[in-house]
Amino acid sequence: MQSGTYKKLVVKQFSSDFQSAIAIEELPIPTPNSDELLIRNKFAGVNAGFDTLLCQGNVPYVNLTPPFDLGVEAVGEIVAIGDAVDGFDVGNAVATIARGGGYREYQVVPAHLAVKISEAIPEILTLMPTGISALVALEQAGEMRSQETVLVTAAAGGTGHIAVQLAKLAGNHVIGTCGSEAKAQLLQELGCDRIINYHQEDLHGVLQNEYPNGINLVFDCVGSTVFDTCVENLAVRGRLVSIGFISEYAKAPQPILQPRIYHKLFWKAASVRAFLMPHYAEYMVEARDRLLDLFYSQKIRVAINPTPFYGIESIPTAVNYLLTGKNVGKVVVQFYR
Repeated sequence: MQSGTYKKLVVKQFSSDFQSAIAIEELPIPTPNSDELLIRNKFAGVNAGFDTLLCQGNVPYVNLTPPFDLGVEAVGEIVAIGDAVDGFDVGNAVATIARGGGYREYQVVPAHLAVKISEAIPEILTLMPTGISALVALEQAGEMRSQETVLVTAAAGGTGHIAVQLAKLAGNHVIGTCGSEAKAQLLQELGCDRIINYHQEDLHGVLQNEYPNGINLVFDCVGSTVFDTCVENLAVRGRLVSIGFISEYAKAPQPILQPRIYHKLFWKAASVRAFLMPHYAEYMVEARDRLLDLFYSQKIRVAINPTPFYGIESIPTAVNYLLTGKNVGKVVVQFYR
C-alpha cells in the first residue's frame, strides 16, 4: 500500500457466502470536515452474525444496497481534527461504533460520535457495543433481578461472558453453556455457578434434573434446538431474551413442525422477548459509562480471543472462525502494532 492511501472492506454484492460478497478497496486517506475527526483504527471487533446477515441483505432495519462498508466497533488514535472540533486532540485514543467504521484502516466520523478512552486496547471493543447489548438486554428486555437463576448460552463468547459477569454482579445463580474445555475454564474463572459443556452433557437433562423449578431468565445467543430447550425449561413467569441465533446465520431459516410456542408459555405465564440494540438506543450512553467504570475498576473482566488476526485481508478468516464457534471471548482484528 502506498503512502496516502488506506484499505477498507466493502460488500460488492449480496451473497450467502461472506467471501463472495466482499471486496477490499484502496482509497486516498480522507481529510476531516470542520466537525469531524480522522481516526487511524488500531483494532476492530468482529461480529460474524451481523456481518453475514448484512451480506445476505437480511437486516431489514438498515435496507442497504451494495456497495456499502462493513464493520462496526473500532478503537484507534486521532490523526487529524476539523477546525470546529473541541474536546479532542491529535493523539487521543477513541472508540467508535458507527456501522461501516470498523473494517477499515482509517475512518472519518463526526466528533460527537467518538468516545475518548484512556488507551486504544481491544478490550474496549467488547464493552462497546457488545457489552452494552448484554447489559441493556438483561436489565431492560429481561427485567433481571437478584436471587434468580439465569442461563446464558454461548456463555464464553464476546457477548455471553459479559452477560455472565453482569448476572453474577446482580446477585444471581448463573448457568453457562459452552462447547470446549478452554471455554469452560474461562467460565469457571468468571464465577459461573454451573457450566454445561454441551459436548459432554445434555442441556435438557441437566436442566430437568438440577433445576426442576425452571430458569427465571435465559439470555440466548444460539437459537435452534438450544432455544427450544430453554423455552421448555422456563420457570413460572420466566423470561427468555433472544439476542441472536448464530446457529442459523449462515443457513436458511430452519422449518419447524411442532406445536406452537404458546403451548409451552401459557401455563407458566412465561415469555419470550427479542432484543435489538437500535430499539433501545435511549439506554446506550448510561450503559456505556457504567460498563467502562466496571472495567476500569476491575469489577468485570474482558476476554479477548487469543488467536490473532492481522490486517483487512484476515477479516473473512476471522468471520468464519467465529461462526464455527472456535472463539473464547471477543474476536478482534488488529490493523497495526
